[in-house]
Amino acid sequence: MNWDAFLAPYIQVTEELKVKLKGIRAQYELESKHSPIEFVTARVKPVSSIVDKANRKNIAFAHLEEKMQDIAGVRVVCQFVDDIYTIVQMIQMRSDFEIIEEKDYIASKKPSGYRSYHIIIRYPVATIQGEKQVIAEIQIRTLAMNFWATNEHSLNYKYKGQIPTHIKTRLKRAAEAAFQLDEEMAMIKDEVQEAQRIFNQYKHKRGESS
Repeated sequence: MNWDAFLAPYIQVTEELKVKLKGIRAQYELESKHSPIEFVTARVKPVSSIVDKANRKNIAFAHLEEKMQDIAGVRVVCQFVDDIYTIVQMIQMRSDFEIIEEKDYIASKKPSGYRSYHIIIRYPVATIQGEKQVIAEIQIRTLAMNFWATNEHSLNYKYKGQIPTHIKTRLKRAAEAAFQLDEEMAMIKDEVQEAQRIFNQYKHKRGESS
């Protein structure tokens, strides 16, 4: 398989989605409003990870484009849980791609404690052969959820998916602590946002006077 040619449309999807989502954040900043988007990252799954997952899931290479939904992945990280659902609504209203599946792991967390909101989309990419529909995954989560998930992913990699029981137990406790942090911050959301507005106005004034 020519992996460079295979992955090129996925790279294009991640780059275009990053630009669009960062554009939303910039619009909020221009209007001095709280942005539901803290930051955006994106990645295309490395070839070794694609091959490993295909072998684990018994996916033939000929069926990768339809069966493996996370080859292209975009992550949107937010300050507050409410922001996640604001972004979900924004994505649902867009007409430049098609939503084919949604998974709310915040309302229904995974047994491991994992929380996030996943949206699987079909995104049209312009290629020299014509338009190509590419499946991609958008993950939306808070800073606390992202911290937990990043560490859990590292441990899964280290232990090849077989994390020892005592570490799993601590991970579950940490997941609950992270969610409790999100809930506590939600209680002072208005105060936090007002403080951020004041700080941003101060930075803006300093920039104008310098």
